[in-house]
Amino acid sequence: MPSAAAFRYARALVDVVTAPQSQIDPKKVVEELKSFETLLSEIPELRIVAASPAIPPAQKRAVIDQIAPLAGLSMVSRNFLKVILEHERMGDLTEMIEGFQTLLNEKLGIAVAEVTSARPLDEGEKILLASALKVRTGQQVQVSYAQDPGLIAGVVARVGSTVYDGSVRGQLDRLRAELTSRS
Repeated sequence: MPSAAAFRYARALVDVVTAPQSQIDPKKVVEELKSFETLLSEIPELRIVAASPAIPPAQKRAVIDQIAPLAGLSMVSRNFLKVILEHERMGDLTEMIEGFQTLLNEKLGIAVAEVTSARPLDEGEKILLASALKVRTGQQVQVSYAQDPGLIAGVVARVGSTVYDGSVRGQLDRLRAELTSRS
């Protein structure tokens, strides 16, 4: 869960990319920031520049300006990175990206669903499941899929704090609970 500070930065970025005059795709900003985050984790010198209070902010901004064209960063992403560098918040970038995605989905009316199935689902099943979740939530649904053979059969879908359990294991657990409560 992102910190309050990370959410403040994320909220500001959401406001910028969803403003009526904005001409950038918010999903592109997410991709760009994740790409920069990968660079940060792979290039020790970049991490040192970002973290070191001994390096003046102007030099840090210059590094971002040099990397931006090579990394394909838009002006919005470039400016956002400069702001968090200047405020010495680069260590919170992962939380900011997570908060940005969460707030952006809320603003755009997208529900995030995590679906776990006992076996891999084919494309037709995925489409039907996404459609059912859209009807159930009343929102567009962004679905991620995982497998758990322990479910025996069926699926479990988690949308926010709501769980839709259509697994055999879930049915057996509910039956067990009902039978033990009647004893």
